Amino acid sequence: MALIDRIRDLSSEVAEWRHAIHAHPETAFEETRTADLVAEKLAEFGIDVDRGLAKTGVVGTLTNGDGPAIGLRADMDALNMDEHTQLDYRSKVPGKMHACGHDGHTAMLLGAAKYLAETRNFNGTVRFIFQPAEEMAGGGRVMVEEGLFDRFPVDSVYGMHNWPGMPAGMLSIGAGPGMAAAASFEITVRGRGSHAAAPHQGIDPIVIGAEIVSALQTISSRLVSPIEPVVVSVTQFHAGDAMNVIPDTAVLKGTARSFAEKPEETIAPAMRKIAEGIAHAHGAEIEFSYDQLYPVLINNAPESEIARAVANDVVGAENVDPTYPPTMASEDFSFMLNARPGCFVRIGSGFSDRESFPLHNSKYEFNDVILPIGASFWAKLVETVLK
Repeated sequence: MALIDRIRDLSSEVAEWRHAIHAHPETAFEETRTADLVAEKLAEFGIDVDRGLAKTGVVGTLTNGDGPAIGLRADMDALNMDEHTQLDYRSKVPGKMHACGHDGHTAMLLGAAKYLAETRNFNGTVRFIFQPAEEMAGGGRVMVEEGLFDRFPVDSVYGMHNWPGMPAGMLSIGAGPGMAAAASFEITVRGRGSHAAAPHQGIDPIVIGAEIVSALQTISSRLVSPIEPVVVSVTQFHAGDAMNVIPDTAVLKGTARSFAEKPEETIAPAMRKIAEGIAHAHGAEIEFSYDQLYPVLINNAPESEIARAVANDVVGAENVDPTYPPTMASEDFSFMLNARPGCFVRIGSGFSDRESFPLHNSKYEFNDVILPIGASFWAKLVETVLK
């Protein structure tokens, strides 16, 4: 690997930043401590700092000469879940955890920022974009809507996410659709409560809800083309308070993912039709809501080629996967790619000596080995684009 020597030297310091962020996880639009750390470090490096976009967002600007401008984005937020690792720096906040590696994304970009501020081996402007609320809260959308690229113009923008299912040291880069559109939904089944010993006297919303959960899976298997990826997952089922009472209502919540151009016009009507049909067959009623959250993430071809060439230089062509297989996971970096051309890169973070738990798992662990790899990629990308 052709990592930058100075960034190798910074690895321990970058890891310390990550561990400090990891121990104090903050969720959507509440990343004040993390934003303070980011702003403090950027200012320490001699980088201009602006704060306040999307409440807790931070943008650092480093200019050297009059060339074009490039944006580099890292997300800062954690998830609402308990951490079950045994790390010395595990979460000190009950019910919150960096289970997606955003602490590592933030630390890698800070490492690149420090190096670029020291060397200034480029001609143009770098925008270091530290975004809040990526986890289903749309912080990227909010930053764009609040004028991110009007206030801080860029010609292209790039993002990166760690990938524990891929060996550490590998990068995956490709043009075209890479991550699915995401929506949330809620279905309220309104039946009629009764004694649990006399279910015939009521209309059981739990039984009806269970039928709806199963039937929603026919959307991907029977109602859309088998070559069109669709995932409908019910992730919450709330009903009842007492063991001997059939409740009046049941509430189902979940997420729908697809690569459809307008899923709110295809998937949403199919979901409503299924839920209404089953409910009406039992004499119940439903309330249905569907909120389209993120669009499909699409990498631009020219920027993807640039990123791939840089990756070949940093980790070697044999460690770069150009296929960039699509995933049903979603990313609100898609809003930035809708506003400016760019590319979203995956960096392998799998462990070679122990199990690599998946993203959003309570035992997930970011692999610090990749910190200098990601930071070197960012630095060489800037030096390439702003040559």
